[in-house]
Amino acid sequence: VESDGEPAGSDLVAWALMPLRRYAQFDGRSRRKEFWPFFVAIAAILSVLLVVVAADTDIFGNPGGAGILAGLVLVVIFVGTLVPTFAVQARRFHDQGRSGWLVLLNFLPYVGGIITLILMLFPGEKGENQYGPDPKG
Repeated sequence: VESDGEPAGSDLVAWALMPLRRYAQFDGRSRRKEFWPFFVAIAAILSVLLVVVAADTDIFGNPGGAGILAGLVLVVIFVGTLVPTFAVQARRFHDQGRSGWLVLLNFLPYVGGIITLILMLFPGEKGENQYGPDPKG
């Protein structure tokens, strides 16, 4: 960890865990480097668990023991990461000079999540904005 509280630039695990340390912090700004490792890690974990559930389900749709356990873990992780996911998205919107309320786009059926992910690709504003100092320093 560097002196300013941010992880070293190449420590992707620390960057991926940063939104969990800032669990429900909706104020301030976050870099893309904070959002994307977190998002990819959560998506990968949930995908693996979903594959386990699907692989342990018989032709009639009845899951076996491993499928039930994986399904329960999947639900716990999904629900447990909703708040930090929305919080880091709000901080990313703030970094771009946009309102954090744009997180509500996630609730638009079919396209909301895709629109939000596309908006997460945009760089932040250079320098200080109304939401705080530039996280890149």
